[in-house]
Amino acid sequence: MKTEWDYTELAEAYLKRPDYAQEAIDKMLGIAGMKKGDYACDVGAGAAHLTLKLAEYGLNVCAVEPNDAMRANGIRRTSEFGSVQWFEGVGEHTGMEEGKFDLITFGSSFNVCNRQEALVEAKRILKDGGWFACMWNHRDLNDPLQKEIEEVLKKEISDYNYGTRREDQTEVINQSGLFGEVVYVEGTVIHEILSEDFIEGWKSHGTVQRQSKDKFDLINNEIRKVVEAKDTEYIKVPYTTRIWMAQVK
Repeated sequence: MKTEWDYTELAEAYLKRPDYAQEAIDKMLGIAGMKKGDYACDVGAGAAHLTLKLAEYGLNVCAVEPNDAMRANGIRRTSEFGSVQWFEGVGEHTGMEEGKFDLITFGSSFNVCNRQEALVEAKRILKDGGWFACMWNHRDLNDPLQKEIEEVLKKEISDYNYGTRREDQTEVINQSGLFGEVVYVEGTVIHEILSEDFIEGWKSHGTVQRQSKDKFDLINNEIRKVVEAKDTEYIKVPYTTRIWMAQVK
């Protein structure tokens, strides 16, 4: 399925990305009152980072992903779960049955949708009292390594910005008029990863790719120099998982 942002070339690098913080996921599922066997729709499921956590909890998951390469990786990674089904679709048009789901999640994907249209679609496929949730993993920019990487980004992309992925999503959800009070939860995770895999993971950053244009390879090479200068096989990278969620009115 063709979308505005094509992640085909980033699909393999996405496998190097960190998982969402378990404490944040547990809080989200607790607030939503999710039980084993309930139905969740994971939109923009990518390589199944969030899909796996929903399946491990015991949910029946319909994973919706427009990109063939990303979806193939997700299918492979969730093959042991008979409770996971994969579909082609986007946040604005999931193709899912009306009123079927107890929870709809957007893991690092709400920012690449028309957010108001995606919220309308979310309400359509949710049950009465169902929950919407969007989330992102944000690097801790106070971490020394991350500060160095930020310097690389801002040097090579003079007007670099994070787009909507680092914004508070509360007002966007409220503007739809479709959901009740927005609940915010977060949790932290330390991603211990091979230095080489962390370097490769940067090739999955679509926000950087779109803004850097022909400098993307140069930026990745500069990030490689920063990480290799640490001269360590593994590095620990702190992330905060931030979730905004709300219940259908």
